[in-house]
Amino acid sequence: MEGNLLNEITVVKRSGQRVDFNETKVALAIKKGFDSVYEDYDEKLVNKVKEKVLEYIEKNYKDRKTIGVEDIQDAIEEMLKKMKYDEVYESFKGYRERRTASREAFVEKQQHKFVKAIESLGLKSAAEENAKRENANVDGDGPMGTMLHFGSTISKEFAKAYLMDNKYARSHDEGAIHIHDLDFWAMGTTTCTQIDLNKLFKNGFSTGHGFLRTPNSIASYAALAAIAIQANQNEQHGGQSIPAFDYYMAPGVLKTFKKELKQAIYNLCEFEGFKEFINFNKVEEIIDKQESIEFDQNVFDDITSKSNRLREIFEDSYKLAMKKTDRSTYQAMEAFIHNLNTMHSRAGAQVPFSSVNFGTDVSPEGRMVIKNYLLATEDGLGHGETPIFPISIFKVKEGVNYYKEDPSYDLFRLACRVSAKRLFPNFSFLDSSFNKPFLVEGDYTTEVGYMGCRTRVLANVCGPSVTPGRGNLSFTSINLPRIGLKHGIALGERDKADMKAFYAELDETMDLVKNQLLQRFECQCSKTRANFKFLLGSGVWINSEKMDSTTKLRTVLKHGTLSIGFIGLAETLKSLIGEHHGESDKAQKLGLEIIKHMREKCDEYTKEYNLNFTCLATPAEGLSGRFVAIDRSIYGKIKGITDRDYYTNSFHVPVYYKTSVKHKMEIEGPYHKLTNAGHISYVELDGDTVNNVDAFESVVRIMHDSDIGYGAINHPVDRDPVCGYVGVIKDVCPRCGRHEGEGVEMEKINCYDCCGR
Repeated sequence: MEGNLLNEITVVKRSGQRVDFNETKVALAIKKGFDSVYEDYDEKLVNKVKEKVLEYIEKNYKDRKTIGVEDIQDAIEEMLKKMKYDEVYESFKGYRERRTASREAFVEKQQHKFVKAIESLGLKSAAEENAKRENANVDGDGPMGTMLHFGSTISKEFAKAYLMDNKYARSHDEGAIHIHDLDFWAMGTTTCTQIDLNKLFKNGFSTGHGFLRTPNSIASYAALAAIAIQANQNEQHGGQSIPAFDYYMAPGVLKTFKKELKQAIYNLCEFEGFKEFINFNKVEEIIDKQESIEFDQNVFDDITSKSNRLREIFEDSYKLAMKKTDRSTYQAMEAFIHNLNTMHSRAGAQVPFSSVNFGTDVSPEGRMVIKNYLLATEDGLGHGETPIFPISIFKVKEGVNYYKEDPSYDLFRLACRVSAKRLFPNFSFLDSSFNKPFLVEGDYTTEVGYMGCRTRVLANVCGPSVTPGRGNLSFTSINLPRIGLKHGIALGERDKADMKAFYAELDETMDLVKNQLLQRFECQCSKTRANFKFLLGSGVWINSEKMDSTTKLRTVLKHGTLSIGFIGLAETLKSLIGEHHGESDKAQKLGLEIIKHMREKCDEYTKEYNLNFTCLATPAEGLSGRFVAIDRSIYGKIKGITDRDYYTNSFHVPVYYKTSVKHKMEIEGPYHKLTNAGHISYVELDGDTVNNVDAFESVVRIMHDSDIGYGAINHPVDRDPVCGYVGVIKDVCPRCGRHEGEGVEMEKINCYDCCGR
């Protein structure tokens, strides 16, 4: 209900600021009262109380043009008491009294907001408090995680109160938009980077606490890669990705091989009594000239031609060096994976959110890296657990690994086998219609790289369209279902969606978000190189190696992306026309029209501001739950729209809708082309795929043929509750040998912990 009188009333806030009356805030206040008392209740009660409160205000304030916040809260208390919601009334009343006492304890007008949020962080678990779950990679219940959230909460309120226009803060709080990583606004950090390891490895680098030399073995290459990810994570609020891991690691394989070959020749010649007859300086000179681990053994003819046995020794040395290098590469990949699942960043509260892209280096060294990385992933962590980080992404490319006659098809097949067991790697497709145009043959920097979460950077109006050294600056998401509810048929207010009004509000909201992103960009550009000693000081971000103390950050940050995201396309379509895009061609046509409209607006902003505005298929996580909770308190529980605890992830066909893999990919595929800031499509498989790699590979091929940019295949992964093994468990646990329902001797588990048997 919102009568003419309410449209004319002005609300006077405690700060003296005057704003329009907003019934959404009334509903939110009532909802919080119910939430504080009941874990589960009929949310129609919130609407019922809200309507009575609005009637009360209309009746008692009909001769006034203004109303205070306290007056509105008095009205809520009055109605709760009158309607016999005694427990909610007492809770609401007590909360107001505590808030009043808290406000009196602070001088600054905005500091009372901090207390409200901090109370929730200190007294509630991550399962109860959304703020503790906003970053899924932070342990919200641990002491350092809680401390991080305390600082995060204060930082958010500071940003809303002092750093951004009030209209952006209000839109965020009311759930019209969601400003991601709002707590890092004041720090001016950017979201993520695709790290160019070649740049760091070339001359070594400093993390700010000591200089690290150029690596000279595959073990050192892998160790420094993990350190680079950790160091950069401390200077950005998003994730870290390596766009061409196989290419970056390959030189480390060659260096290791050369060391092993020199040592093997020396050892075998000494053992066989040839040491005195060999010019080892000449041997080392020949080895140092080799550009691959695979080379013609005839290069040693001048040394070995006088003895067949000596030739055999050199051949045996080569085989031994290859074997040891292969083993060293496996151990390096194993250590890399273990490091990124155990090392911490951000005061020990977070494992770095890391991703690696690989799969297209067909050199013998690159292939050795890919093979051993996949095998280390397949073997899992110390107890056989599936490693979550780094999120690995296998790059599929025709002519490289896609067809059976391709040089690395065997590695694509291995990637399918490993993913069938471990959920990873995911798969990116370089031949998709929107990735391939940027690809320059022979230049891997033009291959698209994805963050594990889905973020993508490639096109660049400010410089080269490459992946390394670039990332997202910030992103904000739009509550698309709410706009659909306002202008569609779901509320029963009209028989046909008012699409003109829908697009008008969508444009208005996108303009709001665009301006908010620009304001945040100015904050980021106001910082200096000294604020980001690794990201900029070590030249991680593109062109930052050319900076000096006077260079403005805008000259380098302009290469990043400013992204406008959305979630809940399925619910938006249900709101507008009563069916989602998985259910009808009509809905699919409208869905593509809406997202195409958003993409075109982003392209217009790009041209107008000469900055990389992009359209993002937002990863939902806690955001989808936040939006739907607010919208349910306003509009009630609407079937197919607000009746679940989440809005559907970006453009996905809803998980509850049963359809085939092929149909799902055909529906979602066209949206990948429109969402140039990032996207992902998931396929959920019901059964064990470990022993049916052919079927798994066929799903990947469906993704490829559906013009998917980035895809993941999910399937059941088991956990033994006794020994902790994580993976596919059939009749017998691979770790402890336990059958379901059986116990297992503790000595056996302890023995496995110690020696792996």
